[in-house]
Amino acid sequence: MKNLKLLAAGLAFCMGIQGLAGCGEEEDAGSRRTQVGIACYDRNDIYISELLDCIEEEMGLLEEESFQASVTVRDGAGSQKIQNDQVEELLGAGCDILCINLVDRADPSEIIDLAREKDVPIIFFNREPVTEDMGQWEKLYYVGADARQSGILQGKLAAAAIKENPQIDRNKDGKIQYVVLEGEPGHQDAIIRTENAVETLRSEGVELEKLSYGIANWNRAQAENRMLQMIGQYQNQIELVLANNDAMALGGLDAYRKLNRTESGLPVFFGIDGTREGLEAIQEEKMAGTVYNDKEGQAKAIAKLAKALATGDGWSEIEFEQGNYIYLPYREITLDNVEDYIKAE
Repeated sequence: MKNLKLLAAGLAFCMGIQGLAGCGEEEDAGSRRTQVGIACYDRNDIYISELLDCIEEEMGLLEEESFQASVTVRDGAGSQKIQNDQVEELLGAGCDILCINLVDRADPSEIIDLAREKDVPIIFFNREPVTEDMGQWEKLYYVGADARQSGILQGKLAAAAIKENPQIDRNKDGKIQYVVLEGEPGHQDAIIRTENAVETLRSEGVELEKLSYGIANWNRAQAENRMLQMIGQYQNQIELVLANNDAMALGGLDAYRKLNRTESGLPVFFGIDGTREGLEAIQEEKMAGTVYNDKEGQAKAIAKLAKALATGDGWSEIEFEQGNYIYLPYREITLDNVEDYIKAE
């Protein structure tokens, strides 16, 4: 009986240790795996979902004897409070590195404090914290892209299309009547993308008349609703739609489809991100173009940085800007080159 009790106690102890393995994942018996906790703002965001898939794939591709990663992903579902709680949970479970896609880019302080207390470095990605917050601690990094460049390239795509296709100016008044489908109110990337797209169009000699805008929070369904409202107000006056991301551009197209508008009555649409659905819409000539947000390049950079933080090796292969930032360039996609991107998916 005594031996049975000892055996039961031993089993219970082992199970307890196993349950405490970092980030809620089991450790391999042979080696200590680096526990990487990823917290995203909303996995229903198509681009974020595709980016997360790329990050997990790149972490696996980098595995070798000195670096093996167990990845745990948490979805904040649009709530900063939920994300803060998830980060606390990940840290409590023993995460070695955090990768954070902030719900509120202006409110990272609680997450930073939690990570600093445990001495766990943070790789912020896609949603860039403000400069002051990035200066709170030396173990904070950012991987993403320059929102200004995305707006400039979207503007160039639209300007080129307008110059090549005079029929876009359907009422022949020499001006392009346009609307904007914007991301979150006050969000830095949304503001910068919109401002630079419009400024670039004007610098390219395109005369514009802004009819309206709709806040759609990066969401396809919300964009459809906002677009329906604008169509109801402006009918056939809308000639150009600038969307802050592909999902909203597609939502705008959904609105016209719901109203059974003919192709000749549709404005020209431009998005940003280069999601699978966005690429397919360009291939089918529903969207005129998008700006590719390099999810593969960002995922590779995040994985390389995580490995360097875990092992101390590979820092020379990482190109930083401003000390601890990594930016990947955007690229223009039109019907002329969309097949190359679809094949690479």
